[in-house]
Amino acid sequence: MFKRILVSLLFMSVIFACSSGKKALQNGNYDEAVLTAVGRLQKSPNNSSALQVLKEAYPLAVSKHTDRINQWEQSKEPFHWEKVVEEYQQLNQMADQIQNCPVCQNAVGTPQRNFQSLQSAKNLSADERYDAGQHALGFAQNNRQAAKDAFGHFKRAEYFVPNYKDVADKIGQAFELASVKIVVEQVTVTSRLYQLSNEYFQDRINEFLKTNPRLNQFVLFYSPQEASNNRLKPDQIVHLEFDDFVVGQTYVNSNTDLVTSRDSVKVGETKVNGKTIPVYNKVTARLTRTRKTVSSKGLLDMQIIDFRTKNVLYRDKIPGEFVWTNEWARFNGDERALTRDQLNLCNVREQLPPPPQQLFVEFSKPIYDQFTRKIRKFYENY
Repeated sequence: MFKRILVSLLFMSVIFACSSGKKALQNGNYDEAVLTAVGRLQKSPNNSSALQVLKEAYPLAVSKHTDRINQWEQSKEPFHWEKVVEEYQQLNQMADQIQNCPVCQNAVGTPQRNFQSLQSAKNLSADERYDAGQHALGFAQNNRQAAKDAFGHFKRAEYFVPNYKDVADKIGQAFELASVKIVVEQVTVTSRLYQLSNEYFQDRINEFLKTNPRLNQFVLFYSPQEASNNRLKPDQIVHLEFDDFVVGQTYVNSNTDLVTSRDSVKVGETKVNGKTIPVYNKVTARLTRTRKTVSSKGLLDMQIIDFRTKNVLYRDKIPGEFVWTNEWARFNGDERALTRDQLNLCNVREQLPPPPQQLFVEFSKPIYDQFTRKIRKFYENY
């Protein structure tokens, strides 16, 4: 009993020490030690272990960040002021936590805040990023990578100092030069029978191209109508066209088999020595199974074409198929010869296949899935 109590006390002391931040302090993770101790003291103000950790760790954490700030301020490394910003932000984060914990503030005094120094570092970071963006923008007229670099620099400048100079206009300029404008020429189907179904297919592709945020922020898709309305000169054309499609090819196959029950069943009665006894034997039936298959399929030609040179940048053939099946059966003979599955199949009746418009939609679904994968892969790092 005493041994179990001792083990429990040792276990609790380990948990207690970890939750107080003592282990982080011993490993030199001073920020973690401070934040862990503060969190513990907010829940348990009388936690002496956490209080001791805070008293030891906070001065060490402040000293560590101060040394790093001094080092980064003297650095010649590009964008080193952003490192200074990070150090001040971490100092302020600890100060905010301590400020919200009265017992913590009593233990270490008024926490060190650096709003003015932080803002100065942000201003210098924004200056450096803006200058880098201006430099990249000078090469961006016929260089998309330079335009993308400029866009990134200007966005960082805006992050550090919102409304910095004319950075909003610069972001727009860089984005315009970095963007690839693509007109998607959708599949055309002249048959009225499939017009609505093809519109469904077109709408799904348009929705994907317009709303999928994971594709690429610099790749912009337009319909031919949008391009015409905006007098847009595209960079590329995505051309989609069915090489061929067939809807509603029907095949019907029937076969008749003589089936026999697996076990003997009662087939009658007879008298033996004046007694009536059952007669057992296997029974048979003729089972006719019918299977109707309606196949619909198509082959989509997908091309990505450079608008200026007319060169084909990418081409693929995308197949799609949908097979609708209906199976039923009938029998003549003793139903006890049938298995449960066979008997269930005999209760099924012939059904009408989906209308042609729906069959068109169904075979176009796997084409859509393949198209979206291929278009995402082609443009994900464009």
